[in-house]
Amino acid sequence: MQKNKKKPSAKRRFRSHAGIGLLIVCLFAVIVALPTLIVVPFIDPGGMERTATAMEQEKEVKETASVAVEVSRTASNAVETVPLETYVTRVVASEMPADFELEALKAQAVAARTYVVRYMEDHQAEQPEAIEVSDSTSDQVYKNEDELRQAWGKEYEEKMAKLSQAVQETSGEIITYDGEPITPSFFSTSNGYTENAEDYWENPLPYLKSVESPWDRQSPKFTDQKVIPIAEAEKLLGVTIDISKAPGGIKRNDSQRVAQVEIGGKQFTGREIREKLGLKSTDFTLSLKDDHLIFKTKGYGHGVGMSQYGANGMAAEGKSYSDILTYYYADTQIDKLPAEGAKLVSK
Repeated sequence: MQKNKKKPSAKRRFRSHAGIGLLIVCLFAVIVALPTLIVVPFIDPGGMERTATAMEQEKEVKETASVAVEVSRTASNAVETVPLETYVTRVVASEMPADFELEALKAQAVAARTYVVRYMEDHQAEQPEAIEVSDSTSDQVYKNEDELRQAWGKEYEEKMAKLSQAVQETSGEIITYDGEPITPSFFSTSNGYTENAEDYWENPLPYLKSVESPWDRQSPKFTDQKVIPIAEAEKLLGVTIDISKAPGGIKRNDSQRVAQVEIGGKQFTGREIREKLGLKSTDFTLSLKDDHLIFKTKGYGHGVGMSQYGANGMAAEGKSYSDILTYYYADTQIDKLPAEGAKLVSK
């Protein structure tokens, strides 16, 4: 039978426990720190930069999120108030095919954002309390979430993810000329050239100049034909057409669109014919057959500013959204929307 050993004193027990505790802490520190020491030398230095960039983008999204856009809905005769970036996303979804190249979608996002910023600035003096933008082509086409879900069905999540990426990666960016937001007109498809602003709207704008746009030839909307009964054309144009005489007298501008044309003894601009008869473009030929006028057109839209199919063609060749925008809008640059929302109405 062993003799009882003398119990250690309280002081010794404390030292013993403290030593064990210190050992545990040291081991824990080594376990935690060792993986970091191993991994750090192999971390991509750009990772820290990308993280900082992401944080900056998040800050910009929060700043522009404080800006609200009031959209006047045609069908419901109601007004929807949505954050700026949400509005931009839905406009891009409504104005450009979601299967377009990402850089083309980003160009459209910046153009859409610039349009509403310029619109709200221009109308602030007239409607300081409520600046409403329409949901139609008179401003920008806008569909809300329910309408887009109905249009896209099962593809909604996938398409919206791509569009959201395009908007987020350009968050807060607008197109400026001499430090001011431009009027960034855009359209579907050119006839191979964009149009000077003054050749369609009479008033010149220094950044809306005709440029070559060869990519549009790949657009499914590049050519079209419309046949109109003479009786209907006479009513729409307010003329009497002599079917014994072939129509003619077409004068074209530098972009090969119709500047002037004579129909029924009356002179019309190409724009007047396009709008009165519902043609796709002001680049058209005209012939007469079996009591009908036959219009063959090239391009789709007014032709001023950025061609959407041209933008997609440029993006497919590797051009960035800034390349696209500065090509179609001469002498412009991409700037950040100020934190205060460039005097926009806030929520």
